[in-house]
Amino acid sequence: MKQYAPATQRNRAPIAEALEPWLQVPAGVVEATVLEIASGSGEHAVYFAERFPRYRWQPSALRPAELDSIAAWRAEAALPNLLAPVQLDVLTVPWPVQHADVVLCSNMIHIAPWACTDALFEGAGRILPEHGLVILYGPFRIGGAHTAPSNVEFDGWLKGQDPAYGVRDLGEVGVVAAAQGFEERARVAMPANNLLVVWGRSALLRTARPA
Repeated sequence: MKQYAPATQRNRAPIAEALEPWLQVPAGVVEATVLEIASGSGEHAVYFAERFPRYRWQPSALRPAELDSIAAWRAEAALPNLLAPVQLDVLTVPWPVQHADVVLCSNMIHIAPWACTDALFEGAGRILPEHGLVILYGPFRIGGAHTAPSNVEFDGWLKGQDPAYGVRDLGEVGVVAAAQGFEERARVAMPANNLLVVWGRSALLRTARPA
C-alpha cells in the first residue's frame, strides 16, 4: 500500500537540484547505481529515478510497510531504472547491495542511534569504488550549535521519542566519515534549515593505495 510523506512534495525538487552536480555518471562507467538508504515511502525514489535516468536507482528500507509502499510506487511509475526495493539494516553485515557508485541517505541519522551513522559510513566504505560518494540530507548542528530555533524544537522532540535520537553535529559526522576514508566535498544549504552534505574518498587514501 502506498504511503505519503507530505514533506516529499516540498523538498524533492530542491534536493534533486542540489544532487545534479554530483550525479554525473563518471567517464568510463557504463552503468552507475545510487543506493538510497532509508527510502521511506518511496516517493523520493520515483522522483529521483525519473530525474536521473542514467542511474540505476536502488531503494531500500528496514520496515515491511515501507518496503510495500516503495514497491507500490515503483509499480505505478514503471521506470526502467528504478529497481525493486531491498530490505537493508545498516547495522547488519553484509548489506544486500554489494556495489554502488553513490550512497544517498535522507533524514535517517537523526532518527536512529548514533551507531547507525558509524555503520552507514562503514558500509559505504565497503561497497563504493574510488569515485564513490556518500550524500546525506537533513538537519545538522554546526560546531555544536543548532542552525535555527525550529531545529532546537525538533531536537527536543526527537529526544522525547528516544534519547538515542537527535540532530547530529556535522563535525562529529565528519569524524566518522574520515575514519572510513571520506572527506567532505560540499555542503549545500537547503530549505527548512536542512543541509545536503557530500563526502568522497579522501585524496590521502587514494594516494596511499598501491598502483
